Amino acid sequence: MALLELNEVTMKFGELVANDRVSFTVEAGSIVGLIGPNGAGKTTLFNCISGLYKPFSGRISFDGKDITGLTPYQIARKGAVRTFQVVRPLKEMTVFDNVLVGAFLKCHDNKTAFEKAAECIRLCELTPFQDKLAGGLPIAGKKRLEMARALAAGPKLLMLDEVMAGLTSTEVKAAVEVILRLKDSGITMMIVEHVMEAIMPIADKVVVLDSGLKIAEDAPERIVNDDKVIEAYLGAKYSQRMKEQRSGAGG
Repeated sequence: MALLELNEVTMKFGELVANDRVSFTVEAGSIVGLIGPNGAGKTTLFNCISGLYKPFSGRISFDGKDITGLTPYQIARKGAVRTFQVVRPLKEMTVFDNVLVGAFLKCHDNKTAFEKAAECIRLCELTPFQDKLAGGLPIAGKKRLEMARALAAGPKLLMLDEVMAGLTSTEVKAAVEVILRLKDSGITMMIVEHVMEAIMPIADKVVVLDSGLKIAEDAPERIVNDDKVIEAYLGAKYSQRMKEQRSGAGG
């Protein structure tokens, strides 16, 4: 069943069309990767879904209800929660208190909120740092903190915006393990990512944007051989070479 459904979503800034009639679904319990070159419109689309932007046209449905144009707070309360590409910890507060802020979105008493925060910190492997000031965490820790704070808000859909960007290969592996642990707990995820080798093995489906348009939507193993995707990332000449190599191998 589709938890999130985008129907012809368009976002404009003056004459610039950042998202052009984008349509796709996110099935409950799945991980959907949203990829594309710089400027493709990925974060803009996240902003439309999460309520930071009101789409110029089109419809966004979440959990069977129209959420188009609702505020970020209203959408988060309904269960669609996101992180940001640029990490935004409350630097002078502890890691635990940062996550506690997220927990109070839906928890109405201290005991429940504290328990929820502790659980999310554990899931995101931040327990050794929970009493440290958030501003002192390394970048990998700050990205996991973003995930833990969003997770504490009790999402049905967790939208992760480049949580693996700028990390070492070891840190990327650790982040992937956290993401898979969250999926096992029943959380649906949509992930904007540039680290292709990280997103392809864990995504159930990949949606590709280029210049605001959806150019592909398929299983990861087919996306990596899609000529439109190769051209968007690496250019027309490389795409043509790939076609010629495949043709030669087949002949």
